[in-house]
Amino acid sequence: MHSAITVTPGQLPDVLLHAAVVRPVFVWGAPGIGKSSLVRDFAASLGLDCVTLVGTQLAPEDLIGVPQLVDGRSRFAPPESIARDEPYCLFLDELNSSAPEVQKAFYSLILDRRIGAYELPPGSIVIGAGNRATDNALARPMASALVNRLIHVHLRASAADWMAWAVPAGVHPWVVDYLTERPDQLWRDPPKTEEPFSTPRSWHMLSDLLHSYGDDVGEDILRVLANGALSPPHASAFTAYVKVVRHRFGLDAILRGDVGWPAAPQDRDLLYFLAETFRARLAKELPADREHGSARLRQLSHRAKGLLVELAELSLECAQLVIAPGADGLPVLPTWFLVEVGRDLPRLVAARS
Repeated sequence: MHSAITVTPGQLPDVLLHAAVVRPVFVWGAPGIGKSSLVRDFAASLGLDCVTLVGTQLAPEDLIGVPQLVDGRSRFAPPESIARDEPYCLFLDELNSSAPEVQKAFYSLILDRRIGAYELPPGSIVIGAGNRATDNALARPMASALVNRLIHVHLRASAADWMAWAVPAGVHPWVVDYLTERPDQLWRDPPKTEEPFSTPRSWHMLSDLLHSYGDDVGEDILRVLANGALSPPHASAFTAYVKVVRHRFGLDAILRGDVGWPAAPQDRDLLYFLAETFRARLAKELPADREHGSARLRQLSHRAKGLLVELAELSLECAQLVIAPGADGLPVLPTWFLVEVGRDLPRLVAARS
């Protein structure tokens, strides 16, 4: 299930506060963007225990319970984890990944807040979560009867929300600083093949590994760690960024003219990273309309054209990467700047020769 109407992790608690207290809610979202953590944190903010049932690990009897005789009559005894006297948050994780029989067992629990003779204590809330079928995750079609018993909320990843969480949570400074520069790499769609891919969760895992190894981790091991957690292009760019940090070889120094583009063959990954960062910086700072640019931005435009010439002398591919259109075929950089590049570069090249 997809929706064009989505919420960020920062918006979800407010939605749950008003929706989950009156109706069961189902949170849809891609793997690794924090659905489970957000639900547990929300329950804690209300002072409620969070009881998690993972759909893929359940059989129908795990919910309905087993029959027992009471006063000569049989009744089903629900599991101890569910049958509580105090209000709590019942979190049905991977609900849409469970078998159809298990989904059916949830019907009365979700709609009527009861299993057999047991009824959830007043003040309890029910929240489900799961991935979409298009996420290449284990997800089954949800029966219309179950869909209609839930309020559906679609969660999207947000770099701003994640960064606001990451700093006080102690995420490694290399990860925080890198994603501050490249927030577009926080998350990507799950790939069709079996390989790691970047999500808020995988960046957090990489942070834990970096804390474990310490800042003196070797370059070869760093490459292993990054490629074990992130999408391959992001892993390469991150390891190049760490090389920048360690050698104090940054884009700002290049823009100021303190240093040139790295020319050594062994620094080719660094050159690609700096070219991508250069492109992102120009896309962020150059105005859409040249007339609205300040003197500083006009100076940046002039400096950028000179740097493109220098970059092309080292790697035409990297220079083309800076001015190439996006995946949608539309220009990433302002049109006026691209026009000036086409007009001025031959003159700049001639001036250097």
